[in-house]
Amino acid sequence: MLPMSLAQIAEVVQGRMHQVPDPDAVVTGPAFVDSRLAAPGGLFVAFDGERVDGHDFASQAVAAGAAGVLASRPVAAPAIVVPDVLEALGALTSWTARRMVETTRIGVTGSSGKTSTKDLLGQVLGRLGPTVATAGSQNNEIGVPLTVLGALPGTEYLVLEMGARGVGHLSYLTGLVPLDVSLVLNVGSAHAGEFGGREATAQAKGELVEALESDGAALLNADDPLVAAMASRSKAPVTYFGCCAQADIRAENVRLDDHGWAHFELRTSAGQAPVVLRLLGEHHVSNALATAAVAHTLGMATAEIADALSSAVATTGSRMQLHERADGVTVIDDAYNANPDSMAAALRALASMGSGRRTVAVIGEMRELGPESAADHRAVGELAGGLGVDIVVGVGGDEAGWVVAGAAEKGAATHQAADRAAAAELLAGLLGAGDLVLVKASLGAGLQALVRDLLDEPVR
Repeated sequence: MLPMSLAQIAEVVQGRMHQVPDPDAVVTGPAFVDSRLAAPGGLFVAFDGERVDGHDFASQAVAAGAAGVLASRPVAAPAIVVPDVLEALGALTSWTARRMVETTRIGVTGSSGKTSTKDLLGQVLGRLGPTVATAGSQNNEIGVPLTVLGALPGTEYLVLEMGARGVGHLSYLTGLVPLDVSLVLNVGSAHAGEFGGREATAQAKGELVEALESDGAALLNADDPLVAAMASRSKAPVTYFGCCAQADIRAENVRLDDHGWAHFELRTSAGQAPVVLRLLGEHHVSNALATAAVAHTLGMATAEIADALSSAVATTGSRMQLHERADGVTVIDDAYNANPDSMAAALRALASMGSGRRTVAVIGEMRELGPESAADHRAVGELAGGLGVDIVVGVGGDEAGWVVAGAAEKGAATHQAADRAAAAELLAGLLGAGDLVLVKASLGAGLQALVRDLLDEPVR
């Protein structure tokens, strides 16, 4: 966080100081909302949530080193009290972001791939200078401010994953943080039930481009017509990335090896260079091209971009992460999120890696799909069977049943488990040495716990 005294913060957020012995005490650490993650010199932001009231932990946060608390009522600690903590957090973020004049602010959005892409950007741009990127998937009206307030003086590149669950959400976030670069990955079926369809999703995602001034840079996926069409909404110059011939930054000769890693030739206006990604699945090619488009725009040489991409690894958990069990079973953990597009990509990666091995797809619910949910789940099962996945295990209720029905129709062996515990018991008796297992579902399905069950499974 840019160093600020408690008195300065109170002035910015229009709050009143409570039990502050030294108004000139300086906040030098990041803002945080979990008292267990207290940072020395940081600012504890106390939210009154559905399950936990942060105000109850204010004194612990300060005892652990926080310089003060942002709160909506008096607490037993030095605090700045405001009527609305979220509104105050936004005001502090806006004030801070507009003073980061030496920092290039990059916004990333899309229906899928946001987290993997910002992870790539964090690693690739780190070669150009000090870089701060969103932690995990903290991409909402709380997470974006926390990322901004976590940037220290001297940060040259600020990579912000920005999510939206409706029209106006990205306009709010970009109102807090003026962007220099807007990167739009894709418009898919994720959250289609909430948005009201892909066209409405595109309208919302395009707000990231509309926020740019004429001296910014809009980077759009040429392979996605709904994204490419956002060019008309940009005052800034547009650069296209993708696999099609029209893309300015593109991949040629794409192939997957037996590890599930993508190989391709990266081509830019400045030259070409080979890339071998250390990430599972061909879908990461698009994420890599998006990253390359940002790096190229910021002046990085093509060969260095390719080398940086080839060295990058997955840094956020439960996203196509590979785990080898001692008994020879390999588990691919992709249980953080799921939609029809990412599910298809994961299944194709599983099939490509399965040469000579038995493949098992453990599939849970994809949430927020709206009226197309039944058809989308069945299509996932049909794809798994059509790709030659040997065994498909659906976990859950009706959604799992639709997956299983689709897979059985295409010839896969199928099982259905009512919940995580039943799935763990089933897989304990089913898996054997050499098996390759994919676990994928939306976060709310809880299959991250199933991955832990599998990795704790004793060797037979």
